[in-house]
Amino acid sequence: MTFRYECLHQDKHCQARLGRLHTPRGIVDLPTFMPVGTRGSVKGLTIEMVQQTGAQIILGNTYHLALRPGEEIVAALGGLHEFTGWSGPILTDSGGFQVFSLEKLNKIDEQGVVFRSAIDGRLVHLTPERSMEIQQQLGSDIAMVLDHVPPLPSTPAVIADACQRSLRWAARCLQVPPKSEQVLFGIVQGGLDVGLRKMCAEELVAMDFPGYAIGGLSVGEAPTDMYRTIAATTPHLPLEKPRYLMGVGTPTDLLEAIGLGIDMFDCVMPTRNGRNAMVFTHQGSLRLKNQKHSRDRRPLDEQLPTPYSHYSRGYLRHLFLAGEMLGPILASFHNLAYYADLMRLAREAIAADCYLDFVAQQKSNWRQPGADLG
Repeated sequence: MTFRYECLHQDKHCQARLGRLHTPRGIVDLPTFMPVGTRGSVKGLTIEMVQQTGAQIILGNTYHLALRPGEEIVAALGGLHEFTGWSGPILTDSGGFQVFSLEKLNKIDEQGVVFRSAIDGRLVHLTPERSMEIQQQLGSDIAMVLDHVPPLPSTPAVIADACQRSLRWAARCLQVPPKSEQVLFGIVQGGLDVGLRKMCAEELVAMDFPGYAIGGLSVGEAPTDMYRTIAATTPHLPLEKPRYLMGVGTPTDLLEAIGLGIDMFDCVMPTRNGRNAMVFTHQGSLRLKNQKHSRDRRPLDEQLPTPYSHYSRGYLRHLFLAGEMLGPILASFHNLAYYADLMRLAREAIAADCYLDFVAQQKSNWRQPGADLG
């Protein structure tokens, strides 16, 4: 099976799309959420548990895996699929976001980025060509171009410079001969400048990537600014190719972005919040350490049956207060299962041309009494 995107239906009232991503390792139903397996592991969960959440595709991190254990070791152990035990599709990011997050520890020039390893302090050189080489050795199904992610807010000159550099780096990534059936996605940059976003999208489309991502968002800007930027970008991306919003986000962010034409998401929020005793449910978010849950026999979400939903809210609260590692494991599992279920419900709503009503109902449900957060 070769890589291709198939659009099954677009909601009559918005840009939400129901689709399928055909890959050599299986079909992914879109819209979809990709659990983040930063270092070859979705934190706290076995790969079998990740499969039980309903996830169809996961994400690995080029930067972290290159530092430890090293891409050569991953390749020697059969590539990322055999290394992790995940048989479905895997997407690897390029390391660009780590360049952003390590801003004070790196030096960026036209060639690439130089930074010190957070593990042993050695100097690491990451160029577009090197990022491609690492991702090829990891053996992911979808690789990402190396991009320059500027912090927000930044001056217009800094944003424009990073955007242009990202375009030049994308062209260099394309010059690296592909390995096996791995495909490469371009990444649209441009900060909150809709003119730059339009220009960057059009330049990348001219390079003819198999898919396109929107990067450089969810880095501290207001949600309204993020939605405005997405809305200004997606019209300039091809209808016949997948669209991926990187590093986003909350359930509200996902639903808003789907309505603007986004197909794919990733974020550490479900597992990070789970490890910190905060879970998402169809009725709103819960802080499990709150006293009101101490005698609550209900499952976390009565609308979401899972292999572990027989554990009560009261029991999970006890696990967190007692410092038992099972608490973060079960909460992380639940959050990923919730995200997968939210995507399933979104797909059903798009197919029925009632996506906007679905979003309104979800937001109303999240505001009902009983939730700890909106």
